[in-house]
Amino acid sequence: MKRLLSILTVMMCSLMLSAQDIYDFKVTDDGGQEVSLSEYKGKVLLIVNTATRCGFTPQYKDLEAMYEKYHEQGFEILDFPCNQFGQQAPGTIQDIHQFCTANFDIHFPQFDKIDVNGEKAHPLYTWLKGGNDIKWNFTKFLISRDGKILRRYEPRDAMSDIEADVRMEVNPVLSTIMARRSVRKYLDKPVEHEILQTVVRAGINAPSGMNRQPWIVRVVEDQKLISDVTEVYKQKNSEQVKKDKNFKNMFRNAPNIICVCTPAKGGGEMDAGLLGENMILAAQSMGLGTCCLGGPVRFLSSDKDCQFFLDRLEIPADYKLNYIIAIGYPDEQPEAKPRDDTKVKFIK
Repeated sequence: MKRLLSILTVMMCSLMLSAQDIYDFKVTDDGGQEVSLSEYKGKVLLIVNTATRCGFTPQYKDLEAMYEKYHEQGFEILDFPCNQFGQQAPGTIQDIHQFCTANFDIHFPQFDKIDVNGEKAHPLYTWLKGGNDIKWNFTKFLISRDGKILRRYEPRDAMSDIEADVRMEVNPVLSTIMARRSVRKYLDKPVEHEILQTVVRAGINAPSGMNRQPWIVRVVEDQKLISDVTEVYKQKNSEQVKKDKNFKNMFRNAPNIICVCTPAKGGGEMDAGLLGENMILAAQSMGLGTCCLGGPVRFLSSDKDCQFFLDRLEIPADYKLNYIIAIGYPDEQPEAKPRDDTKVKFIK
């Protein structure tokens, strides 16, 4: 019975932590005042557990340099001294603050000393580490403007790599690129016409060789048209549809789609790709989700029972459907998939 209660307690704690938001936490500053982290909404945060007598203490200099460089762009460093690792953060928070000011001239906010591991760990760190204990001083967590944990850094991780990630986050264009994921679950809410217009406007302003603009775009807002062609798809792919318990339509369940066409004889693919990427990133910046689709294109182009759908798109005879972008309000937040940066070489 005790074991069952223990398991239930752990499960409840886990659920509570997963439901929490970083802005729910309150901390104590170096003056003894309670501070809600909601004050940092909309900021890019780097949260660090520090010590003043550690081999990594000189990192304060790099942190201050980073703070000075990006603070005006909405970047904050939150410093939490911790004496749990080798007793390397002795003294009061006032002693620590005086040391850091005198030796590193820091300007980013420092907070009262806390525990980051164990039974007395601060709730913020219990949430940050997610069951994976802090190993040593100067472990860091990068937090996005919307309060998501983006990355954890160990003390030996290069500060230059951390700064590169910070640079990506404080720049709104770069942070949009980094935040974009393929979405396959959407709310039952069509995208407003004026927002779709904005997305497409961003697309058609993408670069185009010799300004040929060798593409045409069709934005489908007609829900019945999407439903009707989906019925054809369901009839022809019944077994596949049955396997997807969340199936709503053949376009990854999105309420709207953007169809991009290129010349039937070939060419224009690069320009069309640039067009699509602009639209996908514009959608991301406005809180929409997208997914680039090829499978539906093959089905629509090869099944004669879908001709009514293509007719409604009014695609010129010398053009063909190239790809489709599913677009809508997301009902999921997919995690980032790893990228292989070893494929990149700089030739100097």
